[in-house]
Amino acid sequence: MLKPHVYHSNTTKTLLPLHKPFFHGTGCAFLPVNSWPSSSFCKTRTTFKPGCVPNRIKAAVASTVIDNVDGSASAVKALVTVKQTVGGFLTNLGLERGLDDIQDLLGKSILLELVSAELDPKTGQEKNTIKAYAHRVKQEGDDVTYEAEFKVGADFGEIGAVVVENEHRKEMFLVDIVLRGFKDNGPISVKCNSWVHSKYDNPQKRIFFTDQSHLPSQTPGGLKRLRTEELEALRGNGVGERKAFERIYDYDVYNDIGDPDSDITKKRPVLGGSQDLPYPRRCRTGRPPCDSDPLSEKKGNLFYVPRDETFSEVKQLTFSAKTVYSVFHAVIPSLQTAIVDSDLGFPYFTAIDQLFNEGIDLPPQDNQGLWRTLLPRLLKAISDGSDNVLRFETPETMERDKFIWFRDEEFARQTLAGINPYAIQLLTEWPMKSKLDPDIYGPPESAITKEMIECEIKGYMTFDEAMKQKKLFVQDYHDLLLPYVKKVRELEGTTLYGSRTLFFLNPDETLRPLAIELTRPPMDGKPQWKEVYRPSWHSSGVWLWRLAKAHVLAHDSGYHQLVSHWLRTHCCTEPYIIATNRQLSAMHPIYRLLHPHFRYTMEINALARQYLISADGIIESCFSPGKYSMELSSVAYGLQWRFDYQALPADLISRGRLRELEGIIDARNANKDFKNRNGAGIVPYEFLKPFSEPGVTGKGVPYSISI
Repeated sequence: MLKPHVYHSNTTKTLLPLHKPFFHGTGCAFLPVNSWPSSSFCKTRTTFKPGCVPNRIKAAVASTVIDNVDGSASAVKALVTVKQTVGGFLTNLGLERGLDDIQDLLGKSILLELVSAELDPKTGQEKNTIKAYAHRVKQEGDDVTYEAEFKVGADFGEIGAVVVENEHRKEMFLVDIVLRGFKDNGPISVKCNSWVHSKYDNPQKRIFFTDQSHLPSQTPGGLKRLRTEELEALRGNGVGERKAFERIYDYDVYNDIGDPDSDITKKRPVLGGSQDLPYPRRCRTGRPPCDSDPLSEKKGNLFYVPRDETFSEVKQLTFSAKTVYSVFHAVIPSLQTAIVDSDLGFPYFTAIDQLFNEGIDLPPQDNQGLWRTLLPRLLKAISDGSDNVLRFETPETMERDKFIWFRDEEFARQTLAGINPYAIQLLTEWPMKSKLDPDIYGPPESAITKEMIECEIKGYMTFDEAMKQKKLFVQDYHDLLLPYVKKVRELEGTTLYGSRTLFFLNPDETLRPLAIELTRPPMDGKPQWKEVYRPSWHSSGVWLWRLAKAHVLAHDSGYHQLVSHWLRTHCCTEPYIIATNRQLSAMHPIYRLLHPHFRYTMEINALARQYLISADGIIESCFSPGKYSMELSSVAYGLQWRFDYQALPADLISRGRLRELEGIIDARNANKDFKNRNGAGIVPYEFLKPFSEPGVTGKGVPYSISI
């Protein structure tokens, strides 16, 4: 019951110490008298009674509790952990921060509501929630702890969720809520790890379910409505421009890569939404269309992603778009000064060595530790007291052999051990033929012949034996690149061919390059041109062979960045992140399995759209296709990407000779001696299998992410 000294109003109108029964805190609390001018103070005294307001708060909360409890009630304490932001001194200034401090002083920082997982057996309706305000009690490092007290009756049932309302005027990062004091059960943990908006930005309260997982069909009756409402809130209504504090997951096409309003040459086609240029979906931002191109979206300072998908503040400070942008703007011009003629590249071999041995002078930075922080793997500082002289880390192979990059063995090794082992595949058809229209691109037959191959593998086996024993592999960029050769050659400072590279698997299980075919389609009144280059001891032939390998490496590095890395790793993942949040509740077991693997992907993708894959961005500036880079990525998506090939064994099997890997994975999953086979690692390891168990396939996956 209510204590008399709490229930009756205290009419004392003084700003001297207000004792603990009236204010939450340690000992006693003071209102900051010096914070207001005297006139404001007088006005405040006539309308605000410090001794009364807390009493009314305590009475209101207590009455809510009493309505829901009986004599067997449990005194439950909720401990709420909030992560303090690290934005610096400026975040602690201003009116909003002062008002938030007053809220903490009054003990009305966070409003909590306990939700029963059970329905009322008498009415069949949801039970009334139990409410209480959480007040600040302590701070340890960056963690601030708030505390609330509840009286929970025995008939309230199991706690299924906690509803949270942020009474501050600024958002807060809620780490977790722990409920202690239940007579029959241990502590109940509610992991949040989420930004909670201010009620002044959005009056909708946040819902956090307990750590117990439920399938939709098994959701307790008391939580079904909340589960539905939470998903509806995450889906939004598809209208309006998104705000930074929102958590809405919605789809849109890639129509924000270009920037035609600033420069019409930066206009880029829309990727996605058409059969000609299919592409996965990105997160919708709702920005208005460009003035010069209504199909394109305006650029803005904010590339919206749902609030919980953004970087943590610490990561943001070290991986922000502005930071990365400033690094590349400093590094790239400095690298250019190391090359006498940008059209000719390095003037001599020792100029390459200087990148590793002597380093490069870089522009001074305000943050002297910037270079070491951002580029720890590629660049290292010379320890001579200067932070602005950097050198590339020398590859281990080059430390042993300075010209190892000349050698065929290294060229073949990097095809598998380099950055892009995802394009090589078993040669299964002969002769090799293009699938492009011969009326446009010329004869489809490859210029590589059996005789050329047998000349290179003589002493090992015949061509037919090599095919039968699955010894021949190909890296084929012919059909992907050939349609863009004419377009790319019209750009200044770059060129392009269609290419095929043939490899032989040696008896010692290493690869050896046999032949490279470069093709140019009919253009400028000239017929199709194609040439095959092979290893040679002739002085001219050996350099032509090296130049052919250089072209292939340029194709391979571009394919890696645009397809293997950006498209398959980042771009194709985003619609699944969106779909997971739109279709699967946070209490769904598959959601909880997938969620950690999605972390930061949407924010990284947004930064990529802003600076990496944007018009005249880093990708277009550094790779052969130039302004057609993203268009080429779209074509590769339409030609090559299949969902059922994304699991590791399925991908390897689709490229030939590796079907036995399924048996290997089955055997390793069955072997209990392997670490984590029966522990936490078993589910991710089984995901290597190219199938899903019944009841899993299709959950949370959109019907189409292509167009």
